[in-house]
Amino acid sequence: MNTNQINIKYIKAALKEAKKASKINEVPVGAVIVYNGKIIGKGYNKNITLKDPSAHAEIIAIRRAAKKLKNYRLNGSKLYVTIEPCAMCAGASVLSRFSEIIFGAYDLKAGACGSVFNVANNKKLNHRIKITGGVLNKECAVLLQKFFKKRR
Repeated sequence: MNTNQINIKYIKAALKEAKKASKINEVPVGAVIVYNGKIIGKGYNKNITLKDPSAHAEIIAIRRAAKKLKNYRLNGSKLYVTIEPCAMCAGASVLSRFSEIIFGAYDLKAGACGSVFNVANNKKLNHRIKITGGVLNKECAVLLQKFFKKRR
């Protein structure tokens, strides 16, 4: 499998997580963390369910991956997420030491991997992350658009 096929495979896994969020009326964002070719953490948005503003898909996946590796550093891991991470999630990604963030839809309102901010590659921080955006962009964006259209 080439890199593009691998990225698509794991964004599809993140989309599966996002659909779980949608089923419980959470914003449909999903994330998976991959280490050595295996998913070690999964998550989907649970802000409303848990009454927790930090319960983003990425944060939940990070907590699960750290527990699995028994380490707060996730060196060599990659984060796959259906939408460009926000400032909080991009910051947590830097602290996790991901080698790469691969995301689906761009977030032109709050994206912190290049769209609005660039937390993941800020030269003032001691770790920078490779960013690959737009993987299955349409599928990821449509899922969010349908969700918000239903809510209006």
